Amino acid sequence: MRSSNPVLSRRGAFGAPQAGPQQAPQYGAPYGQQPSGGGNPFGGNTAQYGQQQAPYGQQMTPDQLNQMYRQQSAGPLQTGRMTVDDVVAKTALTLLTVVVFGAGAWALLPAENYAWAFASMLAAFGLGMFITFRRTIHPALVIGYAALEGIFLGAASHAFENAYSGIVVQAVLGTAAIFVAMLWAYKSGRIRVTARYARIGIAIAIAFVLLMIVNLIFVAFAGGDGVRGGAMGIVFGVIGIALGAFFLSLDFHEVEQLVAAGAPEREAWRAAFGLTLSLVWIYLELLRLLAIFRD
Repeated sequence: MRSSNPVLSRRGAFGAPQAGPQQAPQYGAPYGQQPSGGGNPFGGNTAQYGQQQAPYGQQMTPDQLNQMYRQQSAGPLQTGRMTVDDVVAKTALTLLTVVVFGAGAWALLPAENYAWAFASMLAAFGLGMFITFRRTIHPALVIGYAALEGIFLGAASHAFENAYSGIVVQAVLGTAAIFVAMLWAYKSGRIRVTARYARIGIAIAIAFVLLMIVNLIFVAFAGGDGVRGGAMGIVFGVIGIALGAFFLSLDFHEVEQLVAAGAPEREAWRAAFGLTLSLVWIYLELLRLLAIFRD
């Protein structure tokens, strides 16, 4: 199964080769056989845990039937498969880490000291790239990324709040509203994640990031705001927020696919990392856009 989300799309990210198109597991296939149309990308089979099957072409004895019926049904804790509840719990823990470290940075770091914000931003970026391209996911890395991102967001938010009173609350509420709106649009079918939709969105995102890097270099040497100020800044702010919403739709689609495919429970941490990354993107773009409107 190929993923459309850049955070979750690495070949072999879930510990098994993906040689071709995969389908979600189909229950009811004989024990030890893969469902038609492709194998299970996570290396499991579709028989319930603890069931015994007679050899092919032979009938089960009454003792085998009685033993099978006495077995406890498989549940989420027995199968070790990723569920939506796992993603929700791990995303909540990751966001809580961002908030706690952000509050600490707000309270302890001087608002005018941008060195801490810049250093934590670079560290979070580096760790985020490492997580993205790492074959296996590790919870400590995701929590570490959330802590570094929280320090950066806390320092940056403090500086914005000192300059524009109330802007942080507005940005937080706006981020939550966009998340809820995108979740509703995706679940209701108003947004359909297709291969073409993903390709176009990712191409726009790459172009946007490259332009922002060029703009940052220009601002560093020439001064001013570049394309992030004035009317042009509003346009790019709206594009940035739209791209963050686009990444959320990819995150929702990926979670749905991984749950259907029976991904291992640990992959919920990768989904939590992707959702946190998208929400941080939206929050920062909202801060910049609201600051432009305030000016």
